[in-house]
Amino acid sequence: MIEVVGIRLNDHGRVYYFNPNNYKLKPNVTVIVETEQGLQFGKVVKENLSIDEKFLKSELKKVVRISSKSDYQKHLKNLKDAKEALNTCRKLVTKKELNMRIIDASYTFDRDKLIFRFLADNRIDFRELAKELASIYKVRIELRQIGVRDKAKEVGGVGPCGQKLCCARFLKDLDAVSINMAKNQNISLNPTKINGVCGRLLCCLKYEDENYKEIRKQLPNIGDTVDTEYGKGKVISLELIKKQYKVDIPNHGIITIETK
Repeated sequence: MIEVVGIRLNDHGRVYYFNPNNYKLKPNVTVIVETEQGLQFGKVVKENLSIDEKFLKSELKKVVRISSKSDYQKHLKNLKDAKEALNTCRKLVTKKELNMRIIDASYTFDRDKLIFRFLADNRIDFRELAKELASIYKVRIELRQIGVRDKAKEVGGVGPCGQKLCCARFLKDLDAVSINMAKNQNISLNPTKINGVCGRLLCCLKYEDENYKEIRKQLPNIGDTVDTEYGKGKVISLELIKKQYKVDIPNHGIITIETK
């Protein structure tokens, strides 16, 4: 078992787990943490707890310290300056007629890097944009393309089930979802039924896909001809959850067959 603490790096972001570094941290305490991007300001949302090391995919980064008043003031200045940089970047994108939408901007806590995230349908050559931004702000510039699913994860919202979006609530990794998953589950392929608020296929289609695959192995396909106690008939529909299928038998009618 290993001790961890859950921290958000922004108000709407996901919860990341860090090594508490011998600090006993309570919710709403603000801290400075190590990240792959450098030092970042964050807020504790889950106090110290122990988890099995097998659930860790990589080595934990550490909490550097509990933030001081001067740290908090620096954080506020970073937020203010990043907002101004966002407006500047958007103006440059319009000026250069780049087909990209700048979503947000953020400084690392130590202002070693200024990160812009954007949406785009295709790959964008933003080298000239990055050079101009670097000349203005005198820091390393990172332009990071994200998908609409990543944006939904950040912003949050409510899904068609009436619950808070899975991606904003607990999904750590946004795995690939395919149209075959909807087909396997006999769901209407109407986009309004199978797409989430991000416009992409619902993440929850993946949750029970393996179970549906196993059930389908026990059932015939629609259109198959099968033998029954009443003679040969054609499969016209499937009831996957009930493990049943309906067969239309000439001169007899429709019967329901349940698999064991």
